[in-house]
Amino acid sequence: MTEDLLPRMLDEDISVLPQIDPSDLTDLAGFGFKTIINNRPENEESEQPSIVSIAEAAAAAGLTFHSQPVVSGAITFNDVADFQDLMEKAEKPVLAYCRSGTRCTMLWALASAGHKPTEEIMTNAAAAGYNLDGLRRQLESLAQAD
Repeated sequence: MTEDLLPRMLDEDISVLPQIDPSDLTDLAGFGFKTIINNRPENEESEQPSIVSIAEAAAAAGLTFHSQPVVSGAITFNDVADFQDLMEKAEKPVLAYCRSGTRCTMLWALASAGHKPTEEIMTNAAAAGYNLDGLRRQLESLAQAD
């Protein structure tokens, strides 16, 4: 696994990565992950590995695999609710991936709003290399709605 594919921890339950390869799954299992969540649609880019190839490699490595494709730049409240449901049911720790890791981080942040302080969400995302400044107002609104 290359250094740019070292898991980026958002909290004790979830880390994120850019696109993974089937050959990465054994290393991810070795890091202690129990569940893999794909947030990338099939064929988003021509060279990305198929969801089936990742799912098969995950199963071979003893990992549970879930696919929840989310269109980049078009996250819906249903997407957030589905992600939150997956996280509640998933065996932890979870590794979520998409093209860059940003989509997964946004899903985690939105699902965490109202359950974690906004500053903690922002700080954890920044420490993992993801700038969520554009989501701050939405996170604060969601936190107040809870």
